[in-house]
Amino acid sequence: MGASKSVPQKSIHEFTVKDIRGKDVDLSMYKGKVLLVVNVASKCGFTSTNYTQLTQLYNQYKDKGFEVLAFPCNQFLKQEPGTSQEAQEFACTRFQAEYPIFQKVRVNGPDAAPVYKFLKASKGGFLGSRIKWNFTKFLVDKEGKVIRRYGSTTPPFSLSAVIEKAIREN
Repeated sequence: MGASKSVPQKSIHEFTVKDIRGKDVDLSMYKGKVLLVVNVASKCGFTSTNYTQLTQLYNQYKDKGFEVLAFPCNQFLKQEPGTSQEAQEFACTRFQAEYPIFQKVRVNGPDAAPVYKFLKASKGGFLGSRIKWNFTKFLVDKEGKVIRRYGSTTPPFSLSAVIEKAIREN
């Protein structure tokens, strides 16, 4: 249940995703950076804490080789009902997000975005690989490999030490 099909990619850098306007973004542009990949939603109980702290983390570490990659997702109680552009406008206006917010994706099921199939295959979660809720976080090293997966209840700011450690490595 929730198991991903075979994922041949060995690095997140092998994927191309869509920006909010539907244009391709080659994730190889993030080679050499530590990434925090997060499925976000604007109408979730975790929204305020996560967006506030994601912005703080980004501002603290962006000049040291760190990026937040946010993927709006409407799979959990339809808590991201608008368009991709509305999700970006919400994050940028309300929470001053300056990190990339990509096109809305599915993170579970047969139509899950390939990048999320890779992330889940790399690090399963509690009770399997399915993403359980909004704001699941994947910490990715400079080589594009998943270091660790964190659940929705893990506040982003609590990851400061592991982010610093990943930035220092290599």
